[in-house]
Amino acid sequence: MGPLDGFRIIELAGIGPSQYAGMLLADLGAEVVRVERPRPEPSGFDVPERFNLMNRGRYTVKADLKKPAGRGLVLRLCEKADALIEGFRPGVMERLGLGPEECAARNKRLVYGRMTGWGQDGPLAQRAGHDANFVALSGLMKVLADPDGKPLYPPMLAGDLAGGGAFLALGLLAALLESSKSGNGQVVDAAIIDGAVASLTPFFGFLAAGIWKEGRGENLLDGASPFVAPYLTRDGEHVFVSPLEPKFFAIMLAQLGIHDLEVERQYDPIYWPVIRDRLEQVFAERTREEWSEILEGVDACCTPVLGSFELADHPHIKARGIVREVNGQPQPAPAPRFSRTHCVIRHGPGELDVTDEILERWGLFPEGESRSGPGGKGSCDLA
Repeated sequence: MGPLDGFRIIELAGIGPSQYAGMLLADLGAEVVRVERPRPEPSGFDVPERFNLMNRGRYTVKADLKKPAGRGLVLRLCEKADALIEGFRPGVMERLGLGPEECAARNKRLVYGRMTGWGQDGPLAQRAGHDANFVALSGLMKVLADPDGKPLYPPMLAGDLAGGGAFLALGLLAALLESSKSGNGQVVDAAIIDGAVASLTPFFGFLAAGIWKEGRGENLLDGASPFVAPYLTRDGEHVFVSPLEPKFFAIMLAQLGIHDLEVERQYDPIYWPVIRDRLEQVFAERTREEWSEILEGVDACCTPVLGSFELADHPHIKARGIVREVNGQPQPAPAPRFSRTHCVIRHGPGELDVTDEILERWGLFPEGESRSGPGGKGSCDLA
């Protein structure tokens, strides 16, 4: 089992960042009970449960939090839990009678994780927003803009997942560690805007030092230099080169059979168009697969640009088991890895409903009183 084996987490079902945080904790071995609405609200992007991979590895119960029975269920879960995850707008949980104070009254060690886009306070705290809005305000979209200045948007990746769910999981783990020493829980206020801005930390330093410009395509690492850039191959695919250091740049040129460029002028912006033109010409002579075979065995810092459905067949992905199949559905494996407490994907989404054993362990009914489906397992509707 994973390193979080023995920890119990309540996840009040949401989409995006809170859902991702719940998945990360379940992947690491925590026992996560996901409390779902009896009738989920349509989101405009409804995913069939089998393919809703961020729901994997959790036990599920259904409860209407607007009814006394549903609120009572969550409060009883709090008595046995180490942490709770919620992703409502600020104030909603308080209005439901499930705010931090009410939950802490049931369990003073409980860590209360709050996931929002704008945070629990500030002028925008009560405003609606989605991943793209938070990424836009954070400054990340400018960093990712086209050379002509048009913002680029990486769906969910920079905001919901990296800036939101991952930071919430990190905050929960830190608070759980502190709670184990102090005996007291606390509120973790995780906001996507906070996490997205935090990811720009090095760029604040680059700008202050005068080694980074706001305009896309004017910097060493954002496409201006020909040695950190994608190149089109003969079959219409791409390889990406990134030999920043002169020794790797020299290896790449040698492997490409290029001997007419001045290696010592790698960092000379005036010479960059010459380098780029030569690399474009050479990479267009072979397919992506052919270049992969030529370049992957040496320190040339060149890799193929793969699609989601291709990466599982790459030798390195296969060797490390980075993509695994659960009940016929390929999906990313848990990360990171641990030398003793190995992480596993217990089950796919919707396949790990509550059992009598789980309900008894969480104290939801007296021992011997069955409330789950036939045979002691199945989808459980407790409230």
